Amino acid sequence: MTETTETGKFARPPITPGAEAETIAYAREVPTTPAGPTGLTWLGGFKSDMTGTKATALADWAKAARRAFLRFDYFGHGASSGRFTEGTIGRWRDDALAMIDEKTAGPQILIGSSMGGWVALLAALARPERVRGLVLIAPAPDFTQALMWEGFSDEVKATLKRDGIYRQPSEYDDEPYEISMKLIEEGREHMLLDKPIPLTCPVRILQGMKDEDVPWQHAMKLVETLASEDITISLSKSGDHRLSTPADIARLRGEIEALIADLEK
Repeated sequence: MTETTETGKFARPPITPGAEAETIAYAREVPTTPAGPTGLTWLGGFKSDMTGTKATALADWAKAARRAFLRFDYFGHGASSGRFTEGTIGRWRDDALAMIDEKTAGPQILIGSSMGGWVALLAALARPERVRGLVLIAPAPDFTQALMWEGFSDEVKATLKRDGIYRQPSEYDDEPYEISMKLIEEGREHMLLDKPIPLTCPVRILQGMKDEDVPWQHAMKLVETLASEDITISLSKSGDHRLSTPADIARLRGEIEALIADLEK
């Protein structure tokens, strides 16, 4: 029995007519004898890539479990083309939709981490016929407004308005995060928490209560806003934003396995 790992770059039309072609780097597990019809798609966080701890661990698990599993880098992230500062929530959602449409088959569970939780929700709204369930890790819908802009000082807001860029120090990277005014403004077109979210699929959420980037109360607001009645949230009192310890990853695998079992019974 041979399981296949496929890597490549998917060509997409450029945002700007006449510009160079754009590519989305991806990797996927393609089992020759799948354990079931449900596939998994990983949606990473802000400025993260598909080689991160959780994404890699899930790829290894999917291979062993004979599950189709897709991970990729958004525009301006990792090995994909484009400048990070030119990316927006809508652009990254479109990347996700392109990859779901072109590189997956059958029903999908979307696994979204942090910003990837927002992207997963937007993708599920756009592809309700394909998305059977969501597993969200410290989901950050509306973060550009609720967790960035509204928390910025007047000085930072003035910098963004004047220069178009604010370089925010990050504990996850040696280089600062470059936050663009374009990201903030375009993000307002995709807000979800200001009205009911008409998703009825099962949703599983893992959240750390010591998360300093996405407070656990933000996840609770998402639970209240979703229309689905099939939602569970697992709070880790000692958990941080990354939730990438071996115990965290074991809990994540457990949530995915249980959801697959529910969907395929």
